[in-house]
Amino acid sequence: MTINRRDFLKVAGLAVGCALAVPDQVNASPSSKDLNEQFAMLYDATICVGCNACTMACRQWNGTEPETDARQLYDAPTELSADTFTLIQLYQGGNGESFVKRQCMHCVEPACVSGCPVHALEKTADGPVIYDPDRCIGCRYCQYVCPFHVPRFEWDVARFPVIAKCHFCYESRIQKGIGGPACADRCPTGALIWGKRGDLLAEARKRISENPGRYVDHIYGEDDAGGTSVLYLSAVPFENLGLEDLGTRSIPEISEGTAELVLPGILIGGPILLGMIRLTAKRGGWEETWPL
Repeated sequence: MTINRRDFLKVAGLAVGCALAVPDQVNASPSSKDLNEQFAMLYDATICVGCNACTMACRQWNGTEPETDARQLYDAPTELSADTFTLIQLYQGGNGESFVKRQCMHCVEPACVSGCPVHALEKTADGPVIYDPDRCIGCRYCQYVCPFHVPRFEWDVARFPVIAKCHFCYESRIQKGIGGPACADRCPTGALIWGKRGDLLAEARKRISENPGRYVDHIYGEDDAGGTSVLYLSAVPFENLGLEDLGTRSIPEISEGTAELVLPGILIGGPILLGMIRLTAKRGGWEETWPL
């Protein structure tokens, strides 16, 4: 098989054009609905006893498989997976230990939604981030861009694998009027509650105000990473719970700023690169056709 120089330059130009088209495909904007009216959850780590009732409720409602050996009586997964959408972890640090719940954060401006090239992930007007497996092409870009490392891929299935994550029980419970997320409805201590985001923020501020010595004076998720629909209260620094300081700008906002810097370089550098290839071809006396 051979290809001439003209065809090579056409293909290279097409590749540059495709690269320029990508940002338009991944741009996403937050829901237009009042943020305070969107659904959210508040997790108070000072109340959590690590019983894993939320994990079991999620597993039972979604019909997922236990992670542990069938001979063990207590199912206590240690990491999120395609079968575990939420779990409780124990973090230890110099300021003490604390339980923490992990699941999709349902960001106000989700990086996964922005990054998905086929719109398999969607930020609903009510707040939850849901997923359509029929649209998914398995690129796993959502895994790469999520700052909380949440989406998981089905690696061990024979059929076409899909992404799995918490969907806030939005379509299966909330929209049907059954109740809130199964994990929140099952929590026996009230460490996890759900409702409108504005109401939960007011409740969190009230708890901090009435018990200043009990909590870190910050509601994680209020503004972190542009804001999330899963909010946290803690007695220890949030870094101790594996919740990094991500700043207050959303990931899509940051990536758009990066694109503004990178794209001009592509626009300017692409033609220069192609010109250099052509110049080199002329000076170097390349053959008219190249074997591949």
